[in-house]
Amino acid sequence: MEGTSLLTAFGRAFRTPDLRKKLLFTFAIIALYRLGTHIPTPGVSYPAVQQCMKDAPKSGFLGLANLFSGGALLQLSIFALGIMPYITAAIIVQLLTVVIPRFETLKKEGSSGQAKMTQYTRYLTIGLAILQSSTLITFAQNPGALFGPGCTNILVSDSIPTILIMVLTMTAGTGLIMWLGELMTDKGVGNGMSLLIFTSIAAGFPGALWQIKNQQNWFTFFVVIAIGFLIIALVVYVEQSTRRIPVQYAKRMVGRQMYGGTSTYIPIKVNMANVIPIIFASSLLTLPMMIAQFNTDPTNPAGWVTWINNHLSQGDSNIYMIIYTVLIVFFTFFYVSITFNPEEVADNMKRYGGFIPGIRAGRPTAEYLQYVLTRITVPGAIYLAAISLIPLIAFRLINANQNYFPFGGTSIIIIVGVGLETVKQIEAQLQQRHYEGFLR
Repeated sequence: MEGTSLLTAFGRAFRTPDLRKKLLFTFAIIALYRLGTHIPTPGVSYPAVQQCMKDAPKSGFLGLANLFSGGALLQLSIFALGIMPYITAAIIVQLLTVVIPRFETLKKEGSSGQAKMTQYTRYLTIGLAILQSSTLITFAQNPGALFGPGCTNILVSDSIPTILIMVLTMTAGTGLIMWLGELMTDKGVGNGMSLLIFTSIAAGFPGALWQIKNQQNWFTFFVVIAIGFLIIALVVYVEQSTRRIPVQYAKRMVGRQMYGGTSTYIPIKVNMANVIPIIFASSLLTLPMMIAQFNTDPTNPAGWVTWINNHLSQGDSNIYMIIYTVLIVFFTFFYVSITFNPEEVADNMKRYGGFIPGIRAGRPTAEYLQYVLTRITVPGAIYLAAISLIPLIAFRLINANQNYFPFGGTSIIIIVGVGLETVKQIEAQLQQRHYEGFLR
């Protein structure tokens, strides 16, 4: 019955003219995005790249960026950089709101301030795209550093005009992706940037599952799928888990009008940091490996280079897992501390006559919120670390590509989170038109 009602709700969504247009527009943008991931950048030998893809990185930030680009990064396509420059720019701008007073002021100005911060994010995205495309092409000139030993000659020419055209093409591709994402947000369904990431990750699911079947057997294949459903259920449960702190607003007279007297709550999610700590941890762990690649002497490597190659270049090593877990826990607390300010929330509640029942307004409220936030962030950090270790453990047990192992890590959190949010938005639009929506 539930499956029938869900299909019926989808049918109603497509029978609603304006909602059907939004859904078809979203699908068209997704199809265009996937097409661009397979168009090679001018100056790249596509057959040579496909041959080198067999030795592509399985861990680190480069593998994570390749995951977010739907495999386009290591194919050096026109959409090679994917949405990663925009994600990085958005995170940097968000972090700068804590450091730069001007950004903090813009954040408090509402829609006008948000529009300016979005513009700054766009400019920074283009700048990062130029930097990242130049770095990627530099690696491509030495394919062994990008794909591993044994890979050579993936560029048709390394002349300056060719390199400039490649940088311009990849940067333009990033700008086009950013525009498509914003267009999808305005005229489609759901958040455009999130849906593009969702599409990139979901595109690797069939190949990842088939790879597991080819490397192992049908029994392992079905066991992985069964475990995957359990992991998805766990992720859905945690992502939907929220601690609701009750807030009561006192009644007050403004002229002849009576305001207040209402009850509401402050929602604090168990996983407030989302996938940001995983991205930070992966990025930080990649830096030593990149430095080691530029300082490695093939005949007589330094001791620290050998240690990095033995313990940090392989994601399934015990030392890598320990450092990775510690970094994820640290960045979870760090990111939550800069995105949720208990003192600011307490001051706003006091300004509008709100209070938590049993807690005095002002500083006691801020201390109580900090206490609750710390206690709820601990299981959130442990949850993120556990989910992110699943692909690494799978890589050790069944030799599956850890960045494309579909049921764990960054991929499953994004897939579930974006999926839930998109379904909620479609359901809300159905309910506005007096339909029952997806959930009864």
